[in-house]
Amino acid sequence: MSQSTADQMRRWQGPAILSYGFRPFFLLGAIWASVAVVVWILALSGNLTLSSEMDPVSWHAHAFLFGYTGAIIAGFLLTAVPNWTGRLPVIGWALAGLVGLWIAGRIGILFSQALPYWVVIVGDLAFPIVLGLVILREIVAGKNWRNLIILLLLVVFTLANLLFHIDVQNGYYAAQGYGPRLGLAAVLLMIGVIGGRIVPSFTRNWLVREGHKQMPASPMQRLDKLVLLVSIPAFIMWVLWPDSPLTAALLFLVGVGHTARLGRWKGWFTRSEPLVVILHLAYLFLPLGAFAMTFAIVRPDILPASAAQHLWMAGALGGMTLAVMTRASLGHTGQPLHAGIGTSVIYLAIMASTIVRFIAGFWPEDMLYHMAGGLWFVAFAGFAMVYGPLLLRPRS
Repeated sequence: MSQSTADQMRRWQGPAILSYGFRPFFLLGAIWASVAVVVWILALSGNLTLSSEMDPVSWHAHAFLFGYTGAIIAGFLLTAVPNWTGRLPVIGWALAGLVGLWIAGRIGILFSQALPYWVVIVGDLAFPIVLGLVILREIVAGKNWRNLIILLLLVVFTLANLLFHIDVQNGYYAAQGYGPRLGLAAVLLMIGVIGGRIVPSFTRNWLVREGHKQMPASPMQRLDKLVLLVSIPAFIMWVLWPDSPLTAALLFLVGVGHTARLGRWKGWFTRSEPLVVILHLAYLFLPLGAFAMTFAIVRPDILPASAAQHLWMAGALGGMTLAVMTRASLGHTGQPLHAGIGTSVIYLAIMASTIVRFIAGFWPEDMLYHMAGGLWFVAFAGFAMVYGPLLLRPRS
């Protein structure tokens, strides 16, 4: 007999946190993001010496881009793929095994000075490789070919992680190598693809519920596909030739295109519901980062590339992941789709952290770095505190 997702989840007698993929990865990802920023601030101020083969800046970049983001990608895919394919989710001890691989990667990198570095590489890459194989199995079994693009981007993300480790192993400054740019480019394209589906869809659902007549454009129209097609060569150019005038021109087009997409999704009508507004604000940082990076290439004497890049890293990546984490956690635990005070504080903190970190990029004061880190901590520790109880107990 076939077994529904609900039946499978009801029959699971173990910890509730292992009853669906979003639960452990969203919670542990948020805890890691908040702990890692404290470690980073202590290392930056000279009050902590890391036991990692990575220099502090490279460890900081890897911890957030590949450590935190890898967990959230896993939580999202393990929750979304069953909906895409109609197949049963990965739960229970199989899910616990994936979580264990992710934790092993974090520990191995943090204490990599005590290990052969090839062990560190294998330990860190085992998680995304196994995750990719699980997603491939589900897509093939469910014949859900339209979502192969997400799997391809996950493969690129994993390759970027490998390039990062190769730079570390060879003694290079990995934070400015190909790995971080390629990894970030893969994540930004994921935001472009997945965000291009969920932002207008969730906005439409809310506007219909509230009785609005104005509706956002349907997902993945001709303009959306064109913007994504332009984004691919633009990000490839940025990865390979980040200082090229042609890269600047293409990134400017990316900014224009994603601004046009966002404008068609009617976000200004949702201003009374932070749970929907945050989707639009987070997506806005994708074109803002592209415009800022364009200016940074043309006038690096005024705007450093690191400042522009953090509009993508903190604003688009941090903001969109928190937007998805909060909404999915509410929906899949049977709570009303409404942002309470705690959730609104989380959103304000991540937006403020992004702005402060951007300013710190061209006005490098320790106070600003610490303030940006403190606001980041509030956002992610806040998520763990507000949503942790929901993720640890069975669905209402």
